[in-house]
Amino acid sequence: MSSHTLEGASAGGAKRIRKSIEWPTMLLAVVIYGGWGLLTFFWAALPYPLLFALGGWIIAWHGSLQHEVLHGHPTRFRVINDAIGWPPISIWLPYRLYKRSHLKHHNDDWLTDPIEDPETYYFTGEHWARTGAAGRLLATLNNTLPGRLILGPLIAVAALFGSETALMVKGDRRNLGLWLRHMVGAAIVFVWVISVCGMPLWIYLTAFVYAGLAFSRLRSFAEHRYAGEKEERTAIVENTPAFGLLFLHNNLHIVHHSRPQLAWYKIPALYKAERDAFIRLNGGLVYNGYWEVARRYFFRAHHEPVHPHHPERVIVGDQARVG
Repeated sequence: MSSHTLEGASAGGAKRIRKSIEWPTMLLAVVIYGGWGLLTFFWAALPYPLLFALGGWIIAWHGSLQHEVLHGHPTRFRVINDAIGWPPISIWLPYRLYKRSHLKHHNDDWLTDPIEDPETYYFTGEHWARTGAAGRLLATLNNTLPGRLILGPLIAVAALFGSETALMVKGDRRNLGLWLRHMVGAAIVFVWVISVCGMPLWIYLTAFVYAGLAFSRLRSFAEHRYAGEKEERTAIVENTPAFGLLFLHNNLHIVHHSRPQLAWYKIPALYKAERDAFIRLNGGLVYNGYWEVARRYFFRAHHEPVHPHHPERVIVGDQARVG
């Protein structure tokens, strides 16, 4: 495959500077924030099921935009890119926390590792043993597609708040300033939604925040699974134009992990030109749309919960033992 980087080192060792603005991404940001403003302002004119679908779409789309800008788009100025991604209309996740976590996730040598990869759904054997029967049941349900869509948003929020609270209790205040700035932004969002638009809080939290998280869980559900070769841990979901636009073509996820600085609107052309090479690279981990993902994992788990590199403890009945 041909090398394609927008930022980074050139052949001569000097840093390559992107001089142009990526206007498709700038336009996308205008559409997302403008669409969010219109949708929240005119929410009362829409039936709740339609509001749920459109609100979820716009919040998930905003998450895809945040993912794009944290990778250095649409300008060569980090402060501008971060300003585009920062507004916390999804409420629950601070942009800078997401950026830090996601860039760590891009160490492909550690993909799926429950200690090193912050976006994994695998457990160490010890952690699996400590979760208890109720926790293991939730994790098992979360490893099926319906569970990920229905319970996944609640589990994600609880896990984030739980881990951040635990750090604060232990005296780790490194994220305190980040959270304070995020809460100021979230307060502004709530003033707009509740005071200006007159939307009840429960509607925003369900039809926008929860629905958007559910859409995003669909994208992440089948993106990664453990394999011996790191390239074979990242999937491809083909033939899904609507969700491809929603996810900014991260359904072709092996392309993104291979070319993380490639702009979203250039991914389909590269994949089409080098499809066979990408499929060889990821060992044939290819799904024919999200309907195939649903057929495979509606009633069965996507993967075994305990990572094969960390089977330190296993469960036998209700007892944990060293494995």
